[in-house]
Amino acid sequence: MAKSDSFFIRKTVDINNTNAFQQGAIDLGAYVDALGKSVLRIHNVAVTFSDSTGRSNNVTAESAAQFQLTTQTQSDIVLPSDKSVIASGKLTVDGAGGVATYVSQDYDVLPQHWRNGYLVGVEQIYLGGAASTGFAGDVYVSVVMECTSETMTQASAMALALSQQ
Repeated sequence: MAKSDSFFIRKTVDINNTNAFQQGAIDLGAYVDALGKSVLRIHNVAVTFSDSTGRSNNVTAESAAQFQLTTQTQSDIVLPSDKSVIASGKLTVDGAGGVATYVSQDYDVLPQHWRNGYLVGVEQIYLGGAASTGFAGDVYVSVVMECTSETMTQASAMALALSQQ
């Protein structure tokens, strides 16, 4: 497979603070074309939970926020065993009336690192998540993905794309 220099794809989605699932699409059409044999390799994903300005979100009670990055659109959080899941993570916080006094990501590891990367053959992926009502305001989940564009045989690229739909 031919490889390119790595580049970064970024996306932010407002996941509110209502326990309701929210999702946004990430267009990969500039990098992925299964018929043209181009696929995307995601090498790692960095995730941030913040307020609308990128600062820490204040909490009023114990709270949780979670995200998922998938190859298919979803209507709610799915299990990591779902074939469409690229990455997922949870954050739990405790504290009242200000910045959290305790933060845990023990349920899941937010930064995702793969030894050989994660191949994507679809032209859109989806960043979704939900946050509980204990946050003082809307929660924004942001991802930064380090990627490369690669070529495969047309048959392999098409098989990958079909397996991720």
